[in-house]
Amino acid sequence: MVQKTRRRVLVAGVLAAAGLTVSKMTGAAPTGKTIALVLKSLADPFAVAMTSAAQNYQRHFASQFDLNVLGTSTELDTPSQIRMVETLIAARTNAIVLAPTDSKALVPVVARAIGAGVIVITIDNPLDEATLDAAHLTVPFVGPDNRKGAVMVANYVASKLTRGDEVGIIEGVTSDSNAQQRNEGFRSAMSAAGMKIVAATPGDWVYSKGKAAAAAMLAQHPRLRALLCANDNMATGAVDAVRIARRTGHVYITGYNNDADIKPLLDTGRMLATVDQFAARQAVFGVDVALKALTEMTRQQDLSPFIETPLQLVTGAGG
Repeated sequence: MVQKTRRRVLVAGVLAAAGLTVSKMTGAAPTGKTIALVLKSLADPFAVAMTSAAQNYQRHFASQFDLNVLGTSTELDTPSQIRMVETLIAARTNAIVLAPTDSKALVPVVARAIGAGVIVITIDNPLDEATLDAAHLTVPFVGPDNRKGAVMVANYVASKLTRGDEVGIIEGVTSDSNAQQRNEGFRSAMSAAGMKIVAATPGDWVYSKGKAAAAAMLAQHPRLRALLCANDNMATGAVDAVRIARRTGHVYITGYNNDADIKPLLDTGRMLATVDQFAARQAVFGVDVALKALTEMTRQQDLSPFIETPLQLVTGAGG
């Protein structure tokens, strides 16, 4: 799936009014530059928000550059994402802003892109540090501290629990760096608060697996008091599993992303909290870093490895 737009620059004030801070460009960007935004499933609300923001940036700020938005059909389609990057290399794309489906599996094709002179930036999910080090690569991650966000929401859950209460964790794709960091944050906060983690199961970022993981935990652990989910898709599945088990109101559920469609769940108390990691800003910041690197002719190895973006705890009714 590809969406392509081309517009001339208008004014930076449009983005400022929308709350999107970008780097100020001096003069006009070189003509004929192409930046590709390569995401996971374009049907996911998180990817939808990123796509819209990046296209808005291109329309209202970028001076004569093309933006290609590509995405896989599912969250786990790594082979398709690798092929997308290979196609972009062959097309002589100038920069790629990538939300990797897999933190390790994408490193070889990213190395080929950089070797071909393509600037590569990651958003949402960083590439694996050890794998990058072994390949002698520097690939910036523009995004939040996922561990910090997980600690933030887990501490809020802990404030509602009693020391010794049982909790479960529904993880993302276990090979993804952001999933690992959120898992570490959940565990650290729960341990510090004296809670008992009785189960941790991957939900692979999707509703159906989140629901199945939650259902299994509820059946095996009747005293379960909270489910910490590594994204909102899985949290929505957990909400339905809790409802089916007739445990609504007795098991706290948290998510991560603050997708627009979970607002009713927060408002009615079916979800306790989530973390907003501002998908739109991540996409805009990532494209902005790529455009700035192209404009200033910055080498890949000279780019900052981590550009941190904000996080915010979002609580439900009565929070």
